[in-house]
Amino acid sequence: MRKKIIVSFLVTYGIFIACIYFYLFIFHTDTIPAELKGTSVDPERFLTAHEIVLSEQYSTVRNFLFFIEVPFEWFFYLLILLFGIGNLFEKWANRTTPFTLIHNAIFTFCLSFLTFIFFYPLKFFRYTLSKNYGISTQSFHDWMRDLLINFWLDWFLLFIVVSVLYWLIRKSENRWWLYTWFLAIPFVVFLMFIQPVVIDPLFNDFYEIKNKSLEEKILSLAETAGIPSEHVYEVNMSEKTNALNAYVTGVGSNSRIVLYDTTLEKLNEDEILFIMAHEMAHYVEKHIYFGITGYLSLLFLLLFVVAKLAKKVIKKFGKLLHISSMNNLASLPLILLIVSVLTFATSPISNVVSRQMEMRADLYAMELTKNNDAAVSTFQKLTKTGLSQVNPPTLVKWFRYGHPTMLERIQMAERYGD
Repeated sequence: MRKKIIVSFLVTYGIFIACIYFYLFIFHTDTIPAELKGTSVDPERFLTAHEIVLSEQYSTVRNFLFFIEVPFEWFFYLLILLFGIGNLFEKWANRTTPFTLIHNAIFTFCLSFLTFIFFYPLKFFRYTLSKNYGISTQSFHDWMRDLLINFWLDWFLLFIVVSVLYWLIRKSENRWWLYTWFLAIPFVVFLMFIQPVVIDPLFNDFYEIKNKSLEEKILSLAETAGIPSEHVYEVNMSEKTNALNAYVTGVGSNSRIVLYDTTLEKLNEDEILFIMAHEMAHYVEKHIYFGITGYLSLLFLLLFVVAKLAKKVIKKFGKLLHISSMNNLASLPLILLIVSVLTFATSPISNVVSRQMEMRADLYAMELTKNNDAAVSTFQKLTKTGLSQVNPPTLVKWFRYGHPTMLERIQMAERYGD
């Protein structure tokens, strides 16, 4: 039975890879409608012929990696379940210590380490790809440092979540998912609060913007938008990437306006002010809080479905998957598998909501700056530095794009005020 499931999955996975390859590399080409040739959305207007080729190659490979990596993750969890690896980790942890917290720490570390090893080749390929196409500027040493920091951070968060989750499962087999959701609300808000001052500095150095004249203009823009902020922060992303970005992060007193140093180097003043106005829009229109609300609403649905579905799967296939009950830590890979599948299935809906908020932020920025020319040139430079596609394939837009496509953003900027 186990062999049959694995073979069936691999055959289906192979067919899926072939279909995605045909769709991305053969069926679709990054073209724009004929009537838009020669307009501001035409890549030939702001990219060289070489950059157009690089953009198509880089974006297509990245999109292909995304679509093959998702079911690859499902296969990973499936192997753990079918071979009873989670069950072995739990038995080993039980023999090692009688203390539940240490037991949880050992189990989550083993699972996290196995995950790290299994997915490392894909992560390294992504790093190499980005490096070869001139997007990443990060040395291998620094990349590994960030990867290891991220590993320990993910393990620590997983340890906390698992410890609370399984304590609730053992206390209430039927309502654990609801109690988990209630506890997730303050936990998510707390993470958002500490992220700018605790988590982000683990990966990058933040300091007050050096260009004080520009800072005054940004703060003036923030004052017009009603955003309480005394400083604009700069982050040294040029050590890692050539890409451009800026963001408003955090909640409450830890809210921050942050600019990549690459953005300061490669955009002119008007373009920087447009980007900052866009990010300020997320603050003004409470998009951060809408995002938290949306995430928690989705989490409520996910936990409910996981609770019902996992119970049925264990009842029917528990012996095959080496899980005797939900109380066992060995059921964690099953929970993660179900969450991964549901997250992927619902991502088009999440992306639609995100694209709407990003579009509103673009409109707000143009209303605040009164400079749609700066908007157009900004989008063109973002495309150029990130080797992005102006008009990506429909499936890519549905599953990957939390922002409108560059074609849509440039068109909207040009039409603004008409």
